[in-house]
Amino acid sequence: MNDRLPTGLVVGALLRRANDAGGIGVVLARGDAQAGGLLVCIVDRAGATRVLERGAGPAGEPALIESNRSEDPQSYWQRRRGRDPDLWVIELDVPSAERFAAETML
Repeated sequence: MNDRLPTGLVVGALLRRANDAGGIGVVLARGDAQAGGLLVCIVDRAGATRVLERGAGPAGEPALIESNRSEDPQSYWQRRRGRDPDLWVIELDVPSAERFAAETML
């Protein structure tokens, strides 16, 4: 049995929490509500955007991993979405967004 929550539920929780914290959460691309992957575009206060996704850390524990270090974030997620139509892509603009996403997703 898989102990991960359905992706649609996680996305809803992230958007609701972002709104409650006075930030903004936007769905850029909808994926499969049950089992789709999830990319989170984090907008920091300086205007830079990073892309994070849920993955496995060094010891196999759930972790948020930065996905694109050298590529434009929008090009990256669009390319990934082209290969995986079940992938969700959301953008969060909220203070301490990485911590915020980790608390909700992990």
